Amino acid sequence: MTENKYYGHSLVPVQPLGLGTNKVGGHNLFPNLKDEDGVAVIKAAIANDLDMLDTAYMYGLGRSEEIIGETVGKKDRRKLVIATKAAQTPADPHVIDNSPAFLKQAVADALERLQTKTIDIFYIHFPDQKTPKNQAVAALDELRQEGKVGAIGVSNFSLAQIREANLNGMLDVVEDNYSLVHRDAERTLFPYLREQGISFVPYFPLASGLLTGKYNREDGAKFSQFSAAQFSQIMDGIDVVRGIAKQHDATVAQTVLAWYIANPDIATVIPGARNVQQLEQNVKARDVQLSDDEYQQIDQAFSAF
Repeated sequence: MTENKYYGHSLVPVQPLGLGTNKVGGHNLFPNLKDEDGVAVIKAAIANDLDMLDTAYMYGLGRSEEIIGETVGKKDRRKLVIATKAAQTPADPHVIDNSPAFLKQAVADALERLQTKTIDIFYIHFPDQKTPKNQAVAALDELRQEGKVGAIGVSNFSLAQIREANLNGMLDVVEDNYSLVHRDAERTLFPYLREQGISFVPYFPLASGLLTGKYNREDGAKFSQFSAAQFSQIMDGIDVVRGIAKQHDATVAQTVLAWYIANPDIATVIPGARNVQQLEQNVKARDVQLSDDEYQQIDQAFSAF
């Protein structure tokens, strides 16, 4: 969304490829997760210079943050950008709260779990129905002035809510669902974000595995959100990506991630990883340098979405 090397108007440096940590400690979201695997993934991310970790209270109701805090040493902390999110109340995670008092307490709790003095990016994870969004952001700006937050973000906000949150020009980054098969944000959000110099971070970049190349044309029933015709188009698009991937000795997933990295509207792409092997495969996306023509081929292959 911005040509700058920082998220929005902040001084937090952009990292093109990061790690989404919902599978690190996210026991409430994924079955059969082991904390030791999460620790290994965080250590591997640091070893591979994957310097952006994206977590949230909702990932294990604080456990993901705790694992990061327990694993990241002081030396490594200095080079990392750590983002977290909150909105769900600890008493009942189904209740969403954006009130200034809640957000200030959420930041304090996250700082403790992460064992850090500053959260580089703090997102309001979901909008509530009652808090004026500019007041919620103003509360986070107070914490920014105190050095507890580096950049202010919102996630899962509509364009109207983003505009309200940014009434005073304090918003730095928006995180939302976006992938080659879910491109609504290009029409609904990107024009405003470009105009305001607000960075964009997509989640679900591999569309829950659909864009990894592991599915074939007989698997349409597993993705009921797409019609048969749409699923056929997706498979056609993946065939295009597969041909380009072969030219780079890369996988389909790595090539898709490389497309996001090359996309000027995307600040950081944050694929998740359940284990070290998955993380190391994702890291190789940095080695895939798409030509302008290859970038456009992929873009056009999924233009219907």
